[in-house]
Amino acid sequence: MNEDQFSAMLAVIVPPIIEQITKNSNVDVDKAIASFYRSRLYQELSDEKSKLWHYSALTLYTMYQDELLTGFYDYPEEA
Repeated sequence: MNEDQFSAMLAVIVPPIIEQITKNSNVDVDKAIASFYRSRLYQELSDEKSKLWHYSALTLYTMYQDELLTGFYDYPEEA
C-alpha cells in the first residue's frame, strides 16, 4: 500500500474511533482527537507496517481504552 492509500485508509478508520471516544467518554470532539492523536496506539496505527489498520474501529477503540486505563494494550485475535 502506498502512502496516499494508507492516508486514505486512516481517514476512514480514525473518525469512528473518535466518535466512540466522544460517545463513551464525557469529552468533546477536539479533546477526543487530541487525546487519540497523542496515544501510543495512534502512533502505532499511523505506521503502515504495524498492520493495526486491519482491526475494526471498535477493536481499535477498545485497545485505546485499555491504553488509557492500564498504559498498554493487547493485540486481539480477530476472526
